[in-house]
Amino acid sequence: MSIQILLLIAVIAIGIVGFSIYLLRRAEEDPLAVRIDEFAAREEIVSIEEIELSLPLRDRILVPMIRRVSEYVVRMTPQTTLERTAKMLELAGNTRMSAAEFWVYRIIATFALAALGFWLGGRGDSIGQRVLYTLGGGLLGFFMPLLLLRSTIDRRKQAIIKKLPDALDLMTICVDAGLTFNAAMQRVADKWDDPLAKEFGRVLYEMQLGKSRRQALKDMADRMDVPDVTNFIAAVLQADQLGVGIGKVLRIQSEQMRIKRRQRAEEKAHQAPVKMTFPLVFLIFPSMFIVLLGPAVFQVIRSNALGGLTG
Repeated sequence: MSIQILLLIAVIAIGIVGFSIYLLRRAEEDPLAVRIDEFAAREEIVSIEEIELSLPLRDRILVPMIRRVSEYVVRMTPQTTLERTAKMLELAGNTRMSAAEFWVYRIIATFALAALGFWLGGRGDSIGQRVLYTLGGGLLGFFMPLLLLRSTIDRRKQAIIKKLPDALDLMTICVDAGLTFNAAMQRVADKWDDPLAKEFGRVLYEMQLGKSRRQALKDMADRMDVPDVTNFIAAVLQADQLGVGIGKVLRIQSEQMRIKRRQRAEEKAHQAPVKMTFPLVFLIFPSMFIVLLGPAVFQVIRSNALGGLTG
């Protein structure tokens, strides 16, 4: 397979993935309601038919089509599979895409890349080549969304682990200054715009809706699935149950998180020489040899050529 065909496959695959994600995010909104609010703000008298016709083509055709397919997917997919997918979406911090719509996205990517593989396989004379390209494209389209989702989950967990010590330090300072634990969480939610701060803001919002702080914190730990956060929440809930001062618990937890962060940094520093072996041996050393020994090789070749001429 030539490099041009590989680049074409990569560009088309990226385009399909990006367009599918865009359509699924648009499906979470109600374009008609948004358009009605726009016309209401202008104080114009228009009919519902005119408002519907003013919507873009994707909102009138593609988005309802995806919603209809997602309803069919809900009826055909086992409930355990949907629950597992919903859990993964929750771990990824995605609150706008449902499990059914994620499966629609996988189906779209599967058929699109399978069709692309069928077309690329048809450029040759072998039927087996066309079948192989079609199966390869279908498998790539089916598993690519899952791999992207797992990559998003890993990045979110790493961001939470990295930010947790700083958040606990800020909460400790706020509690020592006389603020309550809820006010300290609000300060963290207002100061930063990262997954951990958003989760603290969600906890406060759920408490305003009537959920108890204990249950809201437990749900936050389940949404993150990070051992450090789970241990922190368990310590806070135990202190609240036993009547221990929350400031002391926050101080101990922040110190432990700083120690863990330093240990993780030291572990990565020890892993650096091993990870640098491959690029050093196969990329950097050959380049250095070419730069250092290249001129000497040319001089040897030139001297041998001159010696042959004089001889």
